[in-house]
Amino acid sequence: MKVNHYLEDKLLFFEITEELDHHVVERIRKRADYEIQRFMPKKVIFDFRRVGFMDSAGIGLIIGRYKTASLYGGSVELINVNEKVKKIFEMSGVLKIIPIVDDFSSEQTG
Repeated sequence: MKVNHYLEDKLLFFEITEELDHHVVERIRKRADYEIQRFMPKKVIFDFRRVGFMDSAGIGLIIGRYKTASLYGGSVELINVNEKVKKIFEMSGVLKIIPIVDDFSSEQTG
């Protein structure tokens, strides 16, 4: 997972670089929680460009980071979600609280 923090706009950007299953989620969760607590961003963005598979552990990861970000006054958004993963998010109800947005780039930070 690659992490970028944009101080000016208080954005925290996570590029997930592997499949989200129970084997990797715990490591990602620890890193994400650390970075969210460290920077207290207004917005946490998860980039799913490289995620082709996600199981229920991935859903738990995203919902948990939503709760953590909310504690610090932040929100969560998802980008670059393929149709297969999007369907999992839809069926789980995650998209009722966490939106998928069209795109994000560091140019949006000003």
